[in-house]
Amino acid sequence: MKESISGKLFTVGLISFWYASNIGVLLLNKYLLSNYGFRYPIFLTLCHMMACSILSYIAISWLKVVPMQKVRSRVQFVKISSLGLIFCLSVVGGNISLRYLPVSFNQAVGATTPFFTAVFAYLMTLKREGWLTYITLIPVVAGVIIASGGEPSFHLFGFIMCIGATAARALKTVLQGVLLSSEAEKLNSMNLLMYMAPVAVAFLLPASIIMEEDVVGIAIALARDDSTILWLLIFNSALAYFVNLTNFLVTKHTSALTLQGKYLIQQD
Repeated sequence: MKESISGKLFTVGLISFWYASNIGVLLLNKYLLSNYGFRYPIFLTLCHMMACSILSYIAISWLKVVPMQKVRSRVQFVKISSLGLIFCLSVVGGNISLRYLPVSFNQAVGATTPFFTAVFAYLMTLKREGWLTYITLIPVVAGVIIASGGEPSFHLFGFIMCIGATAARALKTVLQGVLLSSEAEKLNSMNLLMYMAPVAVAFLLPASIIMEEDVVGIAIALARDDSTILWLLIFNSALAYFVNLTNFLVTKHTSALTLQGKYLIQQD
């Protein structure tokens, strides 16, 4: 009984920390990309993934928070790489959309994540939820369609990026749920993040160099003129690590659709 209560309290605390860090990253991303004028979403995501790579390695190899696990097969590596790529698409798409859409509308579109999660969960695992679950998602999707038509700051490209990011986030959640629960390919949350983040860096680094011309030089010049940008990027990247870590932990302790249901509640 005590173990059950302590387990529930741990899950509640985990979800609360995930909420807080998620909101913090979202608002700070919006501030950097729109208010501050640092218009480099791919480079910003690259900073996040570099922080995840470094902090995960330190936590596992140096601090021994959890035992280090090895990738057991080529198939498992392909799945982890796919997760890294999908994650890149979701975060970059979300960050790009923040340049064109207000945070409130961005979050309203993000509320459709449970719908995409239910679809991908069925397609990938053949797992069906109860009909009541699907019925409750209908007004959510309908509400976003209505809100899109009445949004004064609506931007088509930003909307497409936001929808793409939402679908990619749902696909990532389902895939990470499989990787965290499958006995044959089971990885704990920190190891999965440690292996996934460098893959994401490998995708994002050339993309940032090619698509965001001289972004490193610009970032260095900005840091020399105003050190605030450097501390904002460091804090934002560290916070992103905790968002991703708690995201994996919540998925492990609940389920993919439950996680996105909590994400939906967060929008309200």
